[in-house]
Parts: sequence; structure tokens; C-alpha cells
Amino acid sequence: MNVRQPGGHIDQMIRQTRSHHVQLSQMADRKASMMMTVASLIVPLSIRYIEEPKFHYAALTMIGFCILTVVLSAYATMPKLNLKNRGKSRETPRPADFNILFFASFSGMTLPEFETEMEAVMNDPNRVYETQVNEIYVMGRYLQNMKYRFLGMAYAAFITGTLISSCFYIAGAYMYEQGNRCCCGGRSPPCLEHRLKAAAQFFVDGPGLE
Repeated sequence: MNVRQPGGHIDQMIRQTRSHHVQLSQMADRKASMMMTVASLIVPLSIRYIEEPKFHYAALTMIGFCILTVVLSAYATMPKLNLKNRGKSRETPRPADFNILFFASFSGMTLPEFETEMEAVMNDPNRVYETQVNEIYVMGRYLQNMKYRFLGMAYAAFITGTLISSCFYIAGAYMYEQGNRCCCGGRSPPCLEHRLKAAAQFFVDGPGLE
């Protein structure tokens, strides 16, 4: 990397971009924490409905997807250290995403190795800029692949669970109502045979049709 005219404008651009990355990381952590809180509250509220025939499958579905949401959100905020560089000398080729300024890269190095790498960077002005630009790129890749990727999956799991659970609730309520009308003799919950017939009628004819 060859910087022809180093100056304060370049330093300001790098500083501002790095600040934006930090803000994005904090935003991802807040969103993940919110999802974990909401999903964790829904699980105990749904458990009590498992024993009710009308809400049984809807509650199980919601609980399962909420647990998946908590796991994905927790993984999005969990620190991920890259220790594949531990024990490697300076002569050993570094991976393409290695950056001496990024904690996940130098966490596996010893102090003397870290000082040697930093000394080589600080004695070369062009390499200083190259290292900072590489740091911005590595931070962006880390945010996308290790945080926002799993945060998006957590949101998708929660929305999917809500939709499927709602469908199960509507179908269960319809089946339960139909089971109390006829061949089951009004007993609750309805027999399995009639529940299957009611489910088939629901998905073929739609709710509200006799």
C-alpha cells in the first residue's frame, strides 16, 4: 500500500470509520440482549399452556423457537478468539485476515512476538496506514460474519416461531371446537380420530366453513 500524501484528513477518515465500527458492535450487542430478554420471558409464560389441548402445539413451537433465539443471540455476543496463530514464528505465513491491531489476531501471540510485529509496523509510515486500513476491513468482516449474521438468524428464528405458533394456535382452536360438537360426545379433549379429521377439514376448506 502506497500513501502518496499522508495527512490529517486520512487520519480523521480512519478514526471516524473505526468509531462507526465500534458503534455498530455496540448496537449489535444491544439488539442481541433485547432478543434474549424477550425470548427468555416468553418461555416461562408459554410453559403453562402446554397442558391445554388448544394451546399445546402452539406453546411447544413457541418455546422451541424462543430457545433457538436465545442461543443465536448469545452466540452473536460471545467473544470469539482466533488462536490459530499461537506458536507461529514471524517467518510462518500469516492468514489473510491477520492484523496486528485486532485482538483476535494477536491474542495468540507472546509479548515479545507482539512487540516485534508492532516495531516493524511503526518504523514504516506506509505500513502504519496499511495496518489501520486492514484493521478496518477485518473489523467489518468480524461484525458481519460473527455478530450481525447470527443476530439476523436470531430475528428470523423469533419471527418464524411466532408465525408458526400462530398457525398452530388457530388450527388447534378450530380442531378443539369441532371436537366438542359431534362424534366425541362433547368430551374434552376430543379424540385423536376427530382431531385429525378436523385438521384436514381446516386446511382444505379453511376456518369458518362447515
